[in-house]
Amino acid sequence: MGETMQQPSQKQPFPAPLALAPGALWYREALDTATQAALLDEICAVLRAAPLFTPTMPRTGTPFSVRMSNCGPLGWVSDAAGYRYQPFHPETRAPWPPLPASLLDLWARLSGSAAPPEACLINAYAAGARMSLHQDRDEADFTAPVLSVSLGDTAVFRLGGESRRGPTRSIRLASGDVFLLSGPSRLAFHGIDRILPCTSSLIAEGGRINLTLRRVTAG
Repeated sequence: MGETMQQPSQKQPFPAPLALAPGALWYREALDTATQAALLDEICAVLRAAPLFTPTMPRTGTPFSVRMSNCGPLGWVSDAAGYRYQPFHPETRAPWPPLPASLLDLWARLSGSAAPPEACLINAYAAGARMSLHQDRDEADFTAPVLSVSLGDTAVFRLGGESRRGPTRSIRLASGDVFLLSGPSRLAFHGIDRILPCTSSLIAEGGRINLTLRRVTAG
């Protein structure tokens, strides 16, 4: 008998997104449980090389309630010198670890951008942590989207428009959800109102990790 030719594995398509506004796309349950666990392992390896740190507000020195780290050529930091991207960890001074291939693949499949991401901001939310309404506007241009991945406990996510005083709506981002801010919504105000404890068993100690992929430079 002749050998049976093995067909190459096909990637599962992502669910159709829910558009909360033009360019604000919510991919619910985009990553299955096994994929979430594998990605968490990769992020834990990143954090062993680039430990979480506590950023501070530029003018007041007030510490964020969220701890952060990064991977990729550039990383976002905040301290007395301001908000910025830099190529090294603010405490260890070592270069950021490379972006995991799984995140690069996710960007390639969902972002619609030909240019690869240059930064992945890792936000670690414990119980009680939050993120006030803000825009992602420290990048050189806004043609590339912002893509975020939720791991762990569910977050109450608030989305507005380009005005801080405009109307907002809130949704619950669960573990494995992916959210894209692009096009008309690229500069939408957004934030995290609160974390809902014990809504996921992915992270043993509880809490939420959010991964935000961004293109920093033009092109």
